[in-house]
Amino acid sequence: MVAGQTPSAGCDERRQVVLITGASSGIGAATALHLAQRGHRVVVGARRTDRLAELVGQIRVAGGAAEAHAVDVTDAASVADFVTAARTRYGRVDVFVANAGVMPLSPLAAGDLAGWNQMIDVNVRGLLHGLAAVLPVFSDQRRGHVVTIASIGAHEVSPTAAVYCATKFAAWAISEGLRQEATDGLKVTTVSPGVVDSELAGTITDPAAAEAMRAYRSVAISPEAVAAAVAYAITQPDDVDVSEVVVRPSSRARS
Repeated sequence: MVAGQTPSAGCDERRQVVLITGASSGIGAATALHLAQRGHRVVVGARRTDRLAELVGQIRVAGGAAEAHAVDVTDAASVADFVTAARTRYGRVDVFVANAGVMPLSPLAAGDLAGWNQMIDVNVRGLLHGLAAVLPVFSDQRRGHVVTIASIGAHEVSPTAAVYCATKFAAWAISEGLRQEATDGLKVTTVSPGVVDSELAGTITDPAAAEAMRAYRSVAISPEAVAAAVAYAITQPDDVDVSEVVVRPSSRARS
């Protein structure tokens, strides 16, 4: 554990090996930093390897343990290599945080097939590729934890976000199905953030949707708030499974 950090009473603070996709910015990067500060070993993956190198350097300077790997979640082989590399390095994988996501919003009438397919490929297939890679490892170990970063969009739909919300509902449904199918030793958590201060809105190319999102995102929580929710979920005792956490701006923040 990094100097100055104090274990939380009643939590399992053993040094877990945590894999995080989409870790080059936003929630993924914040989660890596937060967990490393708590003594966990983090293995971060994304396509932007320059960002990952900066993140790993920051963690190591602070005394934490981190490794980085190039990962494209739309490529099943790439995700499988990510998991294999982490297991080879540390001998096990304890937590897989499926965080990679994109949000190129547009009205359905815009017919943005490229944007729709990108959201399906990253937000849904990317999650499935992660599960296909990590579940056999968890089965062998008879223990493991899948954390899916969904969205408040999994619970409510807003204009221009129909397809995005559909992908996040799919992520929620897949995770809930996995939870119901889970054998002993497997935990499943879905974290559904509300508006978060991140680069996600930068993937919106439709002008009207971008303008609407600027107003919608005028009140946001920090990525660190979501990272703290992940840390809470993965440090519970073995007999406690935090199935879902919704994290969003409070009424005070909106006032």
